[in-house]
Amino acid sequence: MTDPSRARLYEELAAESRRYLAAYTLFNQAVADHLGLHPTDVQCLSLLTAEPEPLTVKQIAGMTGLTTGSATRLVDRLERAGYVTRTPDRQDRRRVLVTPVPERVARVTALWDDLGQTWQTVFDDNSEDELKVITRHMRRANDLSRTQIERLRTMPKPG
Repeated sequence: MTDPSRARLYEELAAESRRYLAAYTLFNQAVADHLGLHPTDVQCLSLLTAEPEPLTVKQIAGMTGLTTGSATRLVDRLERAGYVTRTPDRQDRRRVLVTPVPERVARVTALWDDLGQTWQTVFDDNSEDELKVITRHMRRANDLSRTQIERLRTMPKPG
């Protein structure tokens, strides 16, 4: 039997997690609106700039869960807006790499940096050990999210 105090904490954590995810989704929408982009485009830029090397459209599709056709349209939008370029892969000329345009991405980065300074104050009163726990939690949540995304993609759709 689960300890009642722990069960209440799980319930509270579940409720706060739902609130946090909803708030983050709405925040992402506000950032996208501010930049004149689609929310998926903002997330794609975030993923692209987190990678050490340029990605193919197929890799972007895999990371975002979009079909390759939808990922192509996403890259088309980002290219038209000047956020990415397509360049031939030097090792395999059949492939095209999508590369962020640093000067244009700096616009997004400046906004994130400005907003991020405020977000950082949330953690100012945490000890290093607490920050390590939070970081470990975020990594584990990210890994679990990826696993659950794959699981959802393979599940039959409800009737």
